Amino acid sequence: MWRMTSIVDSIEINATPAKIFDALAQVFSSNGGYKKWHKDHVSCKWIKGKALEEGSILYAEEYLHGKLHGLKARLTKIEPNRKVTYQFLFPLGILCPKGSFIIEPKGEGSIFIAMLSFNFGP
Repeated sequence: MWRMTSIVDSIEINATPAKIFDALAQVFSSNGGYKKWHKDHVSCKWIKGKALEEGSILYAEEYLHGKLHGLKARLTKIEPNRKVTYQFLFPLGILCPKGSFIIEPKGEGSIFIAMLSFNFGP
């Protein structure tokens, strides 16, 4: 039987949830924004739909463990200014089936949470 484990990372940002959500859309709307987010990101493009639209599929290239990989992810649920849920497609989806970006208001700012869920064997 497979068991699932999640990796969660969060950061407090001095910006409203709406500003963070808009920034997230910008990150995934261009290679420039995608590359700025992380040093291992190479490129991204929407092969179906557009940024932050349910059902859209993103193709991204990034370095994982020193090797360049192409990844596909389908956006499964969008809650504007609150949450983006996605699932990785085959083959990565076998190991890492889903992830999400969550934005929680905190005072004048927000907490941005990134979560990935992984399948592990028995």
